[in-house]
Amino acid sequence: MFKATTILGFCGEYEGKRYAIIGGDGQVSFGNCVLKNNATKIRKLYNNQILSGFAGSTADAFCLFDMFEHILENKKGDLIKGVLEFSKQWRQDKYLRKLEAMMIVLDKEHIFILSGTGDVVEPEDGRLAAIGSGGNYAIAAARALDRFGAIEPKSLVEESLKIAGELCIYTNTNIKILEL
Repeated sequence: MFKATTILGFCGEYEGKRYAIIGGDGQVSFGNCVLKNNATKIRKLYNNQILSGFAGSTADAFCLFDMFEHILENKKGDLIKGVLEFSKQWRQDKYLRKLEAMMIVLDKEHIFILSGTGDVVEPEDGRLAAIGSGGNYAIAAARALDRFGAIEPKSLVEESLKIAGELCIYTNTNIKILEL
């Protein structure tokens, strides 16, 4: 959908401990030009209890981050209630329906993709989600590493994003990672 970036999230258990990890590359593209290679497209929300990352228009994403954080405040950090309210507001507001951005939001229990049309998608496996132009490369690498290797979650996210950065021209290997 967007030629913007790659964001990958992991939510799950590893060696008896729950993890929530999100990573993203640093490339900002405008057409066929790289404007910046060290942008930060991930952040912690609601008292550092929720992780989020965006792909798409930067200005639109910041608007969505602010809106979602406000909703989380009203829902006292309940991620499920927050994403459902976010979807309702997104669909009801004519301005929001024109925003060109997607988000991944997660905590240690749940992971969701919030689409540019107001959809809320929980990944089938409940563990891995990716968005952006390199998202398919990152999710394929992450699923393979998760399925066939005993790799800790932070390394899984980092290595999968590196693979996406090697394949997608709108993604680089300047990776930032956050975890809970």
